[in-house]
Amino acid sequence: MRVLVTGGAGFIGSWVTRVLLEEQHEVTVVDNLSKGFRTLIPEGVRFIEGDLRDEDHLPGWLRGHDAVIHMAAFIEVGRSVQEPLVFAENNIINSVRLLDAMHKADVGKIVFSSSATVYGTPQSLPIRETDPLGTQSNPYGASKVATEAFVATYHQLYQMDAIILRYFNPYGPNELHEPETHAIPNFIRAALDRKPVPLYWKGEQVRDFIYVEDLARAHTAVLAQAGLQYYNVGTGTGTKMIDVIGEITDILEYHVDIEDMGERPGDVHALYAWSEKLAAATGWRAQISLHEGLRRTIDWFRSQA
Repeated sequence: MRVLVTGGAGFIGSWVTRVLLEEQHEVTVVDNLSKGFRTLIPEGVRFIEGDLRDEDHLPGWLRGHDAVIHMAAFIEVGRSVQEPLVFAENNIINSVRLLDAMHKADVGKIVFSSSATVYGTPQSLPIRETDPLGTQSNPYGASKVATEAFVATYHQLYQMDAIILRYFNPYGPNELHEPETHAIPNFIRAALDRKPVPLYWKGEQVRDFIYVEDLARAHTAVLAQAGLQYYNVGTGTGTKMIDVIGEITDILEYHVDIEDMGERPGDVHALYAWSEKLAAATGWRAQISLHEGLRRTIDWFRSQA
C-alpha cells in the first residue's frame, strides 16, 4: 500500500514510518520539521519538507497514495491554554485542509491520531469506545474532539474510510520533545542525572502506558479497515505513577529521590483502556511489558547522553 504519513519525523510518526517500511509499504513523509527531526526518518522513505497550510501543493503530494496516517499536531497541553488560536489553526484547520485535499486527490482512507483526552473525566473504567466524550479542560483536547468530528463528516459526505485511534500514554525511544511534558521521559532523565524525580499527586495517578512500537503497529493493523471506526489503543492495564518510578529504579539498580510537586489542577485521577474492540477487529495486542519497554527506553536515553 502507498501510505503518506503527516508528522512522520516526530516521536510516534517515526516509529509508524519504520513499521510501514518493515511491512513492505511504500511510504511518503510530509513534515515541516517544526517539532520533528530529519534524522528520525528512516532510509527508503520519500520525504517532503512541507506544511499542511500549503493548499496549492497538498493535493499533488497526496495524489497516488492509498491512505494517509495523520499525525501532524501540536501536543503541549499547557501551551494550548496559552495559545489556543495557534492550536486551533494547526490541529483543526490544517486537518480540514488535509481532508479537503485528500478528497480532491482521490485518496479515500485516513487513519487519524487522536487521544484518550477526548473522554474527559471517565465515568467508568476501563474506558470503552462507546463511552461518551467529555467536556475538555484545555484547547489541545478540544482540538482532538473537533478533528474527530471533521474526519467523521468527511466519511459521511464522501464515504472516506476513516479510522480514529485514541491513544492512551505512549512512551519509548525517539521522544525528543522540548519542553518535555510527558511523565516517563521526565522520570528517566531525572533518574539518569541522579536528580529528584518530579511527581504530582504523590504518584497515585493511574495511567495506561503503551510502548511506542506497539502503538505504531496498531496503525498498520487498521489499514485494511473500512467505514468509520473508533479504536482505543492501550494495554488495558492501569499503573500508578509511583510504581513506574519503582520499575525505573529496579532497572537502574539505585535509589532516586522524589520531588513532591503537590497537586495539579485539571489532572484526571485514572485512565486506562479497554482495547478488546481493536483486538477483535485486527488481532492487534500490546506485546511489550512496561518493564521491558522502560528498559529499552532507558537504554536509548543513555545512548543520547
